[in-house]
Amino acid sequence: MATIADWLGAGCLVAGALLGLAAGIGVLRFPDALSRMHAATKPQVLGVLLLLLGIALRLRSPADVGMILLVAVFQLATAPVAAQMIGRAAYRSGRVDRSLLDADELAERAPGGGPAGPA
Repeated sequence: MATIADWLGAGCLVAGALLGLAAGIGVLRFPDALSRMHAATKPQVLGVLLLLLGIALRLRSPADVGMILLVAVFQLATAPVAAQMIGRAAYRSGRVDRSLLDADELAERAPGGGPAGPA
């Protein structure tokens, strides 16, 4: 059974590394900020989770698996927030092509914040 877990762990490590590589290539190659933001968050998070799963399958110690679980939770909690902040900063700095947006919820707000304060 340990051999199967080792092979599954190795497969997860390779798949996670390939997703991380795809995320890096996407950040370098995509033309606009929103596409780059998408490439930096979607495959990167799944890649990190696959890497963590592969490491957990290889280590199998309860203390190690607990620490890996904490890293996974923090990754899942921080990546969407970082993507939101990157997208908002790109929008405010004018680096977003507004013709690409399906809906522009921030259009009615002033760049420095509207009457309700900073957005």
